[in-house]
Amino acid sequence: MADTKKIMLVEDDGFMLDILANKLTKSGFEVHVAQDGEACLNALDSFKPDLVLLDIIMPQIDGFEVLRRIKDSSVWRATPVIVLTNLGEQKEVQHAMDLGAKGYIVKANVTTKEIVEKINNTFGIHTES
Repeated sequence: MADTKKIMLVEDDGFMLDILANKLTKSGFEVHVAQDGEACLNALDSFKPDLVLLDIIMPQIDGFEVLRRIKDSSVWRATPVIVLTNLGEQKEVQHAMDLGAKGYIVKANVTTKEIVEKINNTFGIHTES
């Protein structure tokens, strides 16, 4: 498929990383994984993602700082970032949205299918359920 969307999956939990990477790949996306914020930032220029799926609580550089740096970058600011975390307090959601997140998903509240649907909606891809 010529127009395969590229997703940078940033998640420090190996189990969750494997599940999401497999689901996204099976859903037709090209996936690059990063297990911390520093690895994400280092891989942006070489991978050139169409979307970043970003955890917040991570080693090295946390997701809020990664999001801030992406949105401060003239090269990457237009790239949609969807936060995928277990932090569900309104102040955390608001902080992410204020930093420029396109969406905010609490892991405990969704299935992998719903995550793919949110990504497809972000890209304007409509699929049959």
